[in-house]
Amino acid sequence: MPSWLPLLLGFLTAIGPLSIDMYLPAFPTIEAEFGVAHGSAELTLAAWFLGLAVGQIFQGSLADRLGRRRPLLAGLVVYIIGSIGCALALNIEALAFWRCVAAFGGSASMVLPRAVVRDLADGHAAARLMSRLMLVMGAAPILAPSIGGLMLAFGSWRPIFWFSAAYAVISALLVWRLLPETLPPERRLRLGPADMLLRYLSVLRERGFYSHVAMGCAAMFLMFAYVGGSAGVFVGQYGLAPSTFAILFGVNAAGFIVGSQCNPPLLLRFGPRRLVRGACWVVLAAALAMAAQAFLWPGGPWLGLLAPVCVMMFASALVLPNAAVGALSRHASQAGAASALMGTLQFTVAGFSGVLLSQLADGTARPMAGLILLGALALVAAERLRPRQSGKAR
Repeated sequence: MPSWLPLLLGFLTAIGPLSIDMYLPAFPTIEAEFGVAHGSAELTLAAWFLGLAVGQIFQGSLADRLGRRRPLLAGLVVYIIGSIGCALALNIEALAFWRCVAAFGGSASMVLPRAVVRDLADGHAAARLMSRLMLVMGAAPILAPSIGGLMLAFGSWRPIFWFSAAYAVISALLVWRLLPETLPPERRLRLGPADMLLRYLSVLRERGFYSHVAMGCAAMFLMFAYVGGSAGVFVGQYGLAPSTFAILFGVNAAGFIVGSQCNPPLLLRFGPRRLVRGACWVVLAAALAMAAQAFLWPGGPWLGLLAPVCVMMFASALVLPNAAVGALSRHASQAGAASALMGTLQFTVAGFSGVLLSQLADGTARPMAGLILLGALALVAAERLRPRQSGKAR
């Protein structure tokens, strides 16, 4: 396996977080330009998650039928078209529509790299490869706010989407020139829609799959509760400058990167079962610390929230790659479908956390901390559902 392949896969997977984090600071500017009410820009984020959820199901089916390269290239082309449409949108409805189109295409860059990992490796080797992939993917939340801020410095939010289109053009060229096809023709599945539905149902019924996906869903739920609520807490409640908040956001993302890189040696030392179980309990401890300050000492220093967030991000980086490997480990012949189903469920749950956060927002850290605690409790409960066997069941 080429040493650069994880970097390429991470570069592709980063399209997802870049597409979200880079334009979040532009919401007020978008609403002002279109003359819409405060909060209207959130429609475009909901459209993104809708396109992402639907797109991943289709991408998984195509990937198992046609291989990895062609669906990935086609998805990137659709993402480019959608991003250009966003840059040229004349109203908020058009922007939401093109965001949905871009998400539908961009979903390929989130499903297929995981399927490529499963094609090439399993067990500890797959976990190491997934961790290296997340090193690149984890850099996206650090860079995205700065890139978005730089685009806004030119006085408009539209360059953000031109940048997204250019990023996807580079990604498509790299895939076309460098990415090998990892699913040979003899392993491809030529099934009709009804057969594909039955295959999805069979994947979903397997305990190793649904238990690990439930862990991934819980981890994504609590992480997106933090992503969606952190600006309101640190900037709104504590009065930090946006530039200071961007630095703090980057520090927490760095904690995720460090955790993903500590994953391979920790796997060798403790094994996947002990490591993941310990990480789940660390996430719960961090969530309890956040909830304690938010509910019992709401006026306390913001560092009382920042430190547990860093710990939570570090431990979540130990959970997510191993949960993904555990979910896919028994589905080598249908890795595209399994990866698509996993991604759809995880991002649907992540989007639901954003909906809950908007409904519960009260100007304090309580909604964010409460939802993070809910996700952490679900994470520990999901870990208990894992098959007890060692090895592939993880």
